Amino acid sequence: MVDPERLFTHELEVFRTETQAGTQFLYAFFAINAVLGENRKALNAANKTPLFWKTNIGALKTAFFIVLGRIFDQKSKHNVDSLLRIAQDNIGIFSKATLAERKRRITANSNAWLDDYLKQVYEPTQDDFRRLRKYVNRYRKIYEENYRDIRHGLYAHKGVSEDTAVKGLFKKTNIRELEKIFTFLNALRESLWELLNNGEKPVLRPMRYSMRSIIKNRQPVWKIQTVQERIVGETQDFFQALTFSVQEGSSAGTKRRRG
Repeated sequence: MVDPERLFTHELEVFRTETQAGTQFLYAFFAINAVLGENRKALNAANKTPLFWKTNIGALKTAFFIVLGRIFDQKSKHNVDSLLRIAQDNIGIFSKATLAERKRRITANSNAWLDDYLKQVYEPTQDDFRRLRKYVNRYRKIYEENYRDIRHGLYAHKGVSEDTAVKGLFKKTNIRELEKIFTFLNALRESLWELLNNGEKPVLRPMRYSMRSIIKNRQPVWKIQTVQERIVGETQDFFQALTFSVQEGSSAGTKRRRG
């Protein structure tokens, strides 16, 4: 039999890679379009290799829709429901005693502080996981109503090809809604990780989700950043470096011609 703790830890890591990858794809897609739509120099630089950028933007769009399906479709092997089901069915892996064993395995001096630490540890109940499931169900409903048909009919399979049908599918989409979905998934993953590793109550802590806000109010480099903050910031940095490189090349060419 598979050890429940190892199984949950594995599934939580799979969930982390899925949510973070999907978040990177989504926010990179939005950030590239935002920068190119507002920065004429960046757009001119990108237009020197238009097929390259169409390819990458299209790939990002396909990728985040595919990830959404893997996370929410209940037939998917590593979906979010499977993760929560493992947690509920093996709630003992979150007990104080089990957490104490984990701390002893990884910390040599755990006996010096562990008793006091355990006094603050939260042991979850089935109600905690039922509450998390309600959030998941809420966002799955949004996925099923507004995005599943796009994912299945356009990206995972080519069931929709007529322009009018494609436009009809995208009428239901909403940028802020997609940002909130992926931000929720990251907050859920973080809450489960903190519960498992630090015995913290599984609370969904707020995260910045607005790509526009992240662009306008970048966090300093020394501050811990969410994955969406990192990818938006790095997208901005890339285009800044690209436009600088183009300007330097143009200036060098002008000097050579004058010489």
